[in-house]
Amino acid sequence: MHLTSKTHDAEDIFAVQELYHANGWTDGLPIVPPTRDAVAACLDWAMTPPEQLIGVEPVRAQAVTAEKLAINAVMAGCLPMHFPVVLTAFEAMLDERFLLHGATASTGGCAVFVVLNGPIRREIGASGGFNALGNASRATAVIGRALRLALINILDVRPGQIDRSTLGHPGKVTYCVAEDEEDSTWLPLAQARGVPPGAAAVTVMAAGAPRQIMNEWTTEPREILETFAAEMRANLRHYSLHAGNYAIVVPKQLREHLQRAGWSKADVADFIHERARIPRREWADVGKGAVVRDRGDSIYPALESPGHLLVVAAGGPAGGFGAVIPPWLGHKSQAVTRAIGACVDCAP
Repeated sequence: MHLTSKTHDAEDIFAVQELYHANGWTDGLPIVPPTRDAVAACLDWAMTPPEQLIGVEPVRAQAVTAEKLAINAVMAGCLPMHFPVVLTAFEAMLDERFLLHGATASTGGCAVFVVLNGPIRREIGASGGFNALGNASRATAVIGRALRLALINILDVRPGQIDRSTLGHPGKVTYCVAEDEEDSTWLPLAQARGVPPGAAAVTVMAAGAPRQIMNEWTTEPREILETFAAEMRANLRHYSLHAGNYAIVVPKQLREHLQRAGWSKADVADFIHERARIPRREWADVGKGAVVRDRGDSIYPALESPGHLLVVAAGGPAGGFGAVIPPWLGHKSQAVTRAIGACVDCAP
């Protein structure tokens, strides 16, 4: 396989680390040396030639090739079996609906939230159970990190340069979760978003940090979901009134109460769409009265429609916890779902 990227020589693994850190090619953590053999193995696994164009970042017309993406995947610790997920996720990020340049250059500090669906989760050992939004598994950790390293090294999204985040959040290191499809009666997220049943898929969303909630004092679906809606209303007050994609992560304990009562993901989204909204006058309660003006009675929903809510089944088996993952900037960036290794809407 003919690779065209520049090569570097180093005396040992420690010299490799210093070379990469000195050149700003890392996220601050140690990397796996991207040898030619390791990069070629990723490309072989995905049956992708190194020169294949994955997409073009439209604002700066920066091309992303499979070879460059594979280099960063190896650096992040990916095995060849992880690379098709990384490749498809980056394709989704380059979709114009995602608004990649805005999401990565904003002072708002969002990260790329990634959700995995389908049989590929089991094939690569991606866990959607304990610590689902943390270091749940090697696969989710390295896939999320690969996307960040690719942003740094291919699109120059470095702090203080393209990346203008005021604060950022830990999801900018890795922010990937596998949906717990086996322990749920709910429709998988990708299938709800149009991917055929049984297909592997990835969803990307420009997202703020997760906001954890807890409600262990009821089994009533409306009361459980009211806690999620209240956290979304808080985000409307404290961060932004713009409606957009939100995600909620519902672990097993709360999920079972909802499922036992016959609530589907669509029912959950319908309820939250109605409850997660505030009048503009509430901004005066959180120090933003100067922008209320004569529009205090205007109502602002967190979601433009129920379909804008991503409901994800994931998390450990015990504890009445959940999470709300807010959008970066409302509808300007939209979540994108892509099938992995297949085209589900191509002409025959």
